[in-house]
Amino acid sequence: MTTFAIAIGVGTHNSKGEWLEVYYQKPLLNPADGIVEAARTALGYTGGNEAISVNSDQLSTFASAVEGADSEQAKLARACTESKRPVVVTILESDDQASSTPEVYLKLHLLSHRLVKPHGVNLAGIFGLLPNVAWTNKGAIDLNELADAQLQARLEGELLSVNSVDKFPRMTDYVVPTGVRIAHTARVRLGAYIGEGTTIMHEGFVNFNAGTMGVSMVEGRISAGVVVGDGSDLGGGCSTMGTLSGGGNIIISVGEKCLLGANAGIGIPLGDRCTVEAGLYVTAGTKIQVLDDQKNIVETVKGRDLAGKSDLLFRRDSITGAVQCVTNKSAIALNEELHANN
Repeated sequence: MTTFAIAIGVGTHNSKGEWLEVYYQKPLLNPADGIVEAARTALGYTGGNEAISVNSDQLSTFASAVEGADSEQAKLARACTESKRPVVVTILESDDQASSTPEVYLKLHLLSHRLVKPHGVNLAGIFGLLPNVAWTNKGAIDLNELADAQLQARLEGELLSVNSVDKFPRMTDYVVPTGVRIAHTARVRLGAYIGEGTTIMHEGFVNFNAGTMGVSMVEGRISAGVVVGDGSDLGGGCSTMGTLSGGGNIIISVGEKCLLGANAGIGIPLGDRCTVEAGLYVTAGTKIQVLDDQKNIVETVKGRDLAGKSDLLFRRDSITGAVQCVTNKSAIALNEELHANN
């Protein structure tokens, strides 16, 4: 049976020896059998999903055992023998629900490294395995140990800066995908999938298990679970309703070459080449007048009835205030010069 994933990670413990976070430089999806066999012989791996805490001697043995199967992993293992932080070798024989913090971090890394796409990995139960920690200029610190760490920094003439208190760190402290621009790195969580060619402006936000599949401009919010197709533009302040924020079991997505205007929002999936005008929020229950080519009202439907359909323009009648839908034959075109330099 093909092993799902394996990675060597360097992480952080609290004073109780509990994992706070793990950094995996080179995670492998479906690794070669030789790498797994090296883990069996050198680390005592017996199968299943396991996060194996290792010391420098074990890493040296693993590096020698894995040399023939993957020289890059061998090099990484040797480098980690000098680590002053805890080192773990995490092996996922299958994509079953995670049972430890290092397993969760490996799955989040697989997403941000573009090795799996959103909804392509089992993330059930991860919130209970991700500790809420203080993310500082000195790394992750247990909240119960933060006050002592702040005092110690002051005594040493330093300032401990707390950047956020959260279960998820910012993606760029772990993974910087190729060919992207991210203006405000704190607004992209680890576990986001950012397609090559994407620009995320200062107010743009991308949650975990969500992201863009290609060249996109993001000035709005991509909520957890939401996937944005190639060539789509999310205008300033716009919103996509994820399953964590009330979207239910419907997976919200944006097709290719779509436009969400400034401060617009969707609670239904969009097909390709759709436009939602600025300031309009379309949900599954929104009453929408469907117009024909002569702009006559054909019928009134709910937003869910138009979910996933392509070439639609959603707008609001400026006189009556009614939400309307007309055929949109002109797909948006992102500024090629803007994205050519990512």
